[in-house]
Amino acid sequence: MIDPVLLFALALAAGAPLALSPLPTALGAALVAAALHRRAGRAAVAAAATALVVGGLRARALLDDAGGLYGAAVAQLQPPARCEVTGVVLSSPVVVGAAQRAEGEAPAARVDVALEGGACGGRTLLYGYGAPLRARLYGAPVDLARGDRLEILVDLAPIHLFRNEGLRDATAAIARSGVVASGTIVDARRTAEGRSIGAAIDRARAFVRGRIEATFHPGATALGRALVLGETDLAPEDEAAFRDSGLAHLLAVSGTHLILAVAGFAALLRAVLVRVGPIAARWDAGRITAAVCVPAAWLYADFAGGGGSAMRAAAMLSAAMCARLLGLRPVGVRSFALSIAGAAAVDPLIACDLSFGLSAAATAGLLWLQRPLAALLVPGERGGARAADDALGLPGASSAAASWSSASSASSSPRALARKVLAPLATTLAAMFGCAPLLLMNGATFPLLGVAANVVAAPIGELAALPFCLAHAVLSWAPPVERGCALVGSGALLAVRAVARASAETGVVLRLPEPTGAQLAALAAAIALACAAERRARRAAALAAGAAAWLLLELVAARAGAPRGVLRVNVLDVGQGDAILIDLPEGGAMLVDAGGFVGGPVDPGARVIRPLLRARRRARLDAVVLSHPHPDHFGGLPAVVEGVEVGELWDTGQGEAEGAGPVYAGLLAGLRRRGVPVVRPASLCGRPRVLSGATIEVLAPCPELHPDRSANDNSFVLRITYGARSALLVGDAEHEEEAALVARYGAALRADLLKVGHHGSRTSTGPELLAAVSPSVAAVSCGVRNRFGHPSAEVISRLSAGGVAIARMDRGGALMWETDGREVRWARPGEPPRPAPDRPASLRLDVP
Repeated sequence: MIDPVLLFALALAAGAPLALSPLPTALGAALVAAALHRRAGRAAVAAAATALVVGGLRARALLDDAGGLYGAAVAQLQPPARCEVTGVVLSSPVVVGAAQRAEGEAPAARVDVALEGGACGGRTLLYGYGAPLRARLYGAPVDLARGDRLEILVDLAPIHLFRNEGLRDATAAIARSGVVASGTIVDARRTAEGRSIGAAIDRARAFVRGRIEATFHPGATALGRALVLGETDLAPEDEAAFRDSGLAHLLAVSGTHLILAVAGFAALLRAVLVRVGPIAARWDAGRITAAVCVPAAWLYADFAGGGGSAMRAAAMLSAAMCARLLGLRPVGVRSFALSIAGAAAVDPLIACDLSFGLSAAATAGLLWLQRPLAALLVPGERGGARAADDALGLPGASSAAASWSSASSASSSPRALARKVLAPLATTLAAMFGCAPLLLMNGATFPLLGVAANVVAAPIGELAALPFCLAHAVLSWAPPVERGCALVGSGALLAVRAVARASAETGVVLRLPEPTGAQLAALAAAIALACAAERRARRAAALAAGAAAWLLLELVAARAGAPRGVLRVNVLDVGQGDAILIDLPEGGAMLVDAGGFVGGPVDPGARVIRPLLRARRRARLDAVVLSHPHPDHFGGLPAVVEGVEVGELWDTGQGEAEGAGPVYAGLLAGLRRRGVPVVRPASLCGRPRVLSGATIEVLAPCPELHPDRSANDNSFVLRITYGARSALLVGDAEHEEEAALVARYGAALRADLLKVGHHGSRTSTGPELLAAVSPSVAAVSCGVRNRFGHPSAEVISRLSAGGVAIARMDRGGALMWETDGREVRWARPGEPPRPAPDRPASLRLDVP
């Protein structure tokens, strides 16, 4: 029989996908219900269906409320301003930027704060949507604690959501945290200290953090903080190495931590209690220990950062200990199910928490895959790791450590030696297979050497680094022992890092596209059918059918990502910058600019454009166009071109002539090393190109670069035509280039879509140009955090007066504009496409 509690728990957690992707989730749920109704029973399936609907409604309500919160923040904080506010600390301080910190510079932390009042740029800060605005502030003192009251001087702005069709809805993060704004603290003064248990835990964290900084090897301090405190503030090269090698989980707080910390504490406590005569004679020491372990698990999970994986492991351990408290034998599957159900009941959007999802997926892999894999790899093996976990009362929580301890107890015969090697391999494979769908959803690569790297590094991490680092946290009273633990822990962490770097440097990875919602639904249905099947042949047939459906849906996704017979212009939401992805009628694609901003913490190439290309199954760009050499146009390009084939780069050449910095220079040098042609205006002007079915005309700067003009007024101006419809992209062209365009082309500038120049600045989109172009839709690429006043009220008024539909990226996200050469449709994220308004024959504007 299928465990009904597990089915209910999974359905309740699936409420979040139902709210975010209703159709594929509902389809997948229907297929799973059809597959399991006999094995699970009608009552269990009905209860699961009810849980799914209730979970979906709760998740949808949270998302709608988050939209209201965000709207209130935008209304109050745009344009961004310096604010004098009071607030209360809501989250544990997390050290950030340690890798980039100069020698002698004081560490700084990130905290979430509820802003209770104050003023921003002369505007009174009001409550948003019935509650104080929550902001994530950087540059905070590391000794803050939850409940501390502060007076703060901070540069504050709404967070940017990067709303683009095909990428995940960022509103879920707001719904879970309530954070709608962020900024950097200029000055902060604590007016009152928090007195809660959470505040005490935060002060303990600050103390342990200080001891790690003082006693660990400098190269291992960030690794130690990640392992003990859950602060993932690694150097960029180390973060990439752990991700690409598949070893990131070794630095994540997981069930293994709880086994060593809480279960170790429980064993010690029980050993003491059984030796106290009156207690041992009157009470069951095991039950007392179980009762103490439940709050201990939650306190430790909070101390370790309170991440989703730690909280899920604490919930699972609590379920197991409660069973022990009631005199029952803990059952792994039931404890796992209760941890999922409890988390989904408290947080309807828990499925959006990646650390929680990876923890649950790895545990599921260990529960259901470890034993068959062990039997397959090691003849006669019956899942020693599983047995070890059951003995600890937390099935699936301890991964490689249990396998190695089980395998090491065998004799030294050849068969036993094989078991020592292959038993940990089975455990690693089980966890990796469980996590594979989530890893593919959140990264473009799957580490093929991850298994080997885990077999080498996991014993070092879980049997050396973890216990010594945890022991170090409580040994400040014994300095020599503390230093010894720091020495061993640092050495083990550096050894794990060396394995991660060596594995990542091989570059042996499998590049796979992100699964679509339909593919995940097919996967869920296939697994359900396999679970329901009573014969091995039927299970194999169910999995084979699931694989076939996956491949078929992959073909559908590839076709949808490269549509035929239409020209699609995607003006992307990348913040304060330009990025336009163009799907060409014969299946090709080109990219015009890629956003970016000097000193910005977000790379739009890595955050937006590369994931979008991956979701659309695009591995080639026929042309990449850099409109002009400013960072808000080329900053994201290095990350984009790194992972795709590029046909050619169109560049005005002004960056090389005048110098545009190392990022620009590195971009050109890298593409030239790859043999990508760099094409200048002289080769493009007056020579319309037919590129994958669309006609591309370069209208400026022609016949070549104008050395006496600014970079903005030397922007590439492109007219892209398919059939009777066209789009005009003008980069950051200002009045000088606009006047030259009108004088040279006049009414020939007519276009249905106008990408407004210079983010809607008052120095662009003059009445003469607008009258000549006479667009029906205008796209304004500007960010909600921009401090330049973009778009200008004058430009917006001019567009509105002409009856032009305006799509602002800071209000509603990206624009999708599409034509089959005759009709035109446009849409914003989450909206169905609608016909564009008719383009007027000409705009009757007052032209001076």
